[in-house]
Amino acid sequence: MSSIKVILVTYPDYFRLNEGRSLVESVEEYVIVAVFTQKYLNHSKYGLGSGKAEEIGEFVKENQGVEKIIVDEHLTSKQMFNLEKLIGVQVIDRERLILNIFYSRATTVEAKLQIQLAEIKYDMPRVRENAKLLSSSGERVGKGGMGEYIVDVKFRDLKRQMSFIKDKLKDAKSKRELYHQQRVKTGMPVVSLVGYTSSGKTTLFNLLTNEQKETSADLFTTLSTTSRLMKTNNNERGKGEKGVLIVDTVGFISRLPTYMIDAFKSTLEESLAADLILLLIDCSERIDDIRVKYYYCWKVLEELKVDKSKVLVVLTKADNTDLKTIDDIVKDLQISTDTLIISSKTGYGIHKLKNIIMDNHKPRNKQNDILNR
Repeated sequence: MSSIKVILVTYPDYFRLNEGRSLVESVEEYVIVAVFTQKYLNHSKYGLGSGKAEEIGEFVKENQGVEKIIVDEHLTSKQMFNLEKLIGVQVIDRERLILNIFYSRATTVEAKLQIQLAEIKYDMPRVRENAKLLSSSGERVGKGGMGEYIVDVKFRDLKRQMSFIKDKLKDAKSKRELYHQQRVKTGMPVVSLVGYTSSGKTTLFNLLTNEQKETSADLFTTLSTTSRLMKTNNNERGKGEKGVLIVDTVGFISRLPTYMIDAFKSTLEESLAADLILLLIDCSERIDDIRVKYYYCWKVLEELKVDKSKVLVVLTKADNTDLKTIDDIVKDLQISTDTLIISSKTGYGIHKLKNIIMDNHKPRNKQNDILNR
């Protein structure tokens, strides 16, 4: 696969700069040749300021082979049109980049349909705006065979596609609801793993269920909800062999537009209708970054109207940090100091975690916090 040279334009603060870089690096063929930062990316003409846009244009002239400019923010069609006209290479905004990553990682029919729905919602407001841009630049927008403007035909076609995909997703939802009803009848407890992308959900999922799902440092390795059984032997308690269904879900990310969350909403809602939700937070990162991710995760859970009493906070990857830092994180996030230390990497304390999962498979009135090391 041949590499594509790209320029990343993002914010100067540590968190957004590194997340922007991680997003771009999640596309295998992209190679970042330069990173430009600016405090504000909401200027009317280019998104970025005119001076910065001209600086990037000069860089592209002096460094042949740059094929794409990736701006780590939402851009309108007009801003992208202006920037492409100035610099002479394709411009991709944050939302388009995330959609591309989503589509490349989708492995199920439903996940692909959800991404197609999000893509249509991304494209629809741009169809008419692109037509206006072409018209204002002197190009003829054109008409179809019945005298309709092509933009109207395109817009109507997108609406038809949206309706078709929504019907398909309704069918998928009905099948999930039927499966959920059957599962409720069996009385099998369900535990969902949620958290920011790359927080260690799939690693813990594999450990608890003896699965071999792909794990990666790349963002959005998991896009489709996966459920597997965690077997637990309770013979010593006189209860016989019992199991818990563990559910791995798509990771969250900051500044995700509402229409993208909505596209995955039905799947997430079904996954979060669990007896217990483990909210995983990577505690090997900087405290400032952890704080941003922690509160953003809670924001999404609140939007999905999740019962807070079901949520157990789990700090993951603690084998990459120290006890003092862990204590600082617990204090900063104001979570419980009554913690269980485990490690998905070494397996230490996993038996205790399994016992907690079994003991907490029913909703509690008080939130419990687990420290996962």
